[in-house]
Amino acid sequence: MYQSNPAIPVNTLPTMYDLPSEDPEEMGLPDKFHDLQPHLLGETCLPTAEEFFIGIDLNLYYDARHTGWYKRPDWFLVLGVSDSPVQSELRLSYLIWQEHIAPFLMVELLSPGTEAEDLGQTLRVVGKPPTKWQVYEQILRVPYYAVFDRYSNQFRMFCLQGTRYVEQIINGQGFWFDDLQLGLGVWTGTYQGIEGQWLRWYDAIGNWVPTGQEGKLQAKQEAEEARQEAEEARQEAEEARQEAEAAKQRAALLAAKLRELGIDTNGML
Repeated sequence: MYQSNPAIPVNTLPTMYDLPSEDPEEMGLPDKFHDLQPHLLGETCLPTAEEFFIGIDLNLYYDARHTGWYKRPDWFLVLGVSDSPVQSELRLSYLIWQEHIAPFLMVELLSPGTEAEDLGQTLRVVGKPPTKWQVYEQILRVPYYAVFDRYSNQFRMFCLQGTRYVEQIINGQGFWFDDLQLGLGVWTGTYQGIEGQWLRWYDAIGNWVPTGQEGKLQAKQEAEEARQEAEEARQEAEEARQEAEAAKQRAALLAAKLRELGIDTNGML
C-alpha cells in the first residue's frame, strides 16, 4: 500500500534566500534581476556620441600576455566603437588588444557572492588573475565605475582620479555625465511587469529616457491626444457653423414678419 510522506510545515522549508539562483561553485551567475536591469540600462542609454558599444554580461579580455584572463561586467559602455550591423559578425567577447579602447563606464550589480570583489574589498591571490576592482582601476583605467545594490537600492559612483577610484557624492536625481549628456540615477517604476527601483538614464531636463515600449505608448498617446484635439476643433467649427445658420434663419424670419407688417426692411437687415 502506498504511503504518502507526511506534510512538511511551510515555515521549516528554505526560502529563495536560502537557496539562491547562483551556483555556489561559480560566483556571480545571473538571477532574474541581473537579466532585466542591464537591458533597462541598454534601452535607455542614448548618448550623444556617434559611435558607442554596450556590453551586457560579455567576457572582457584585458591582458594580451594572459589571453585566458577575463572579467564579465554586468554592463559596460565603450565610446568610439560600435557593433557590426551584420549578425554573423556581432562580438562574442571584447578584446582590449583588438579594440584598443577601454570602456568609459562599468556597472556592477551587487550580489552576496561578488559584493566584496565588486567593491574592492578583496586582495589578489598569488598566482591568480587580478581582482575586478584592480582590473577596472589599475589596468584598464576605466574613468567611471558604478555599483547598484538592489537589496538596499543604493547607487554608488566612483570616478578615477589619478591612479585611484574616488567615490562621488550623488546629489539630486543622480550622477551627470557631460561626455554623454545623460545622467544615471535610481528610478521607481515598473519594468517588464516588475515594480521596484531600477538604475536608469535620464536626459538634460531630468526626464527618464523612455524604453522602446514606453516610446511606442507615448507616441500612441500623443497621436490620440492630437486626434481628440482635431475632433474638438471640428466640433467647435460645426457648432459655429450651426449658430451662424441659426442666426441667418432668425434674420430671415424677422424680415418676413416685418414685411407682413408693411415695414420696408431694405437696408435694415
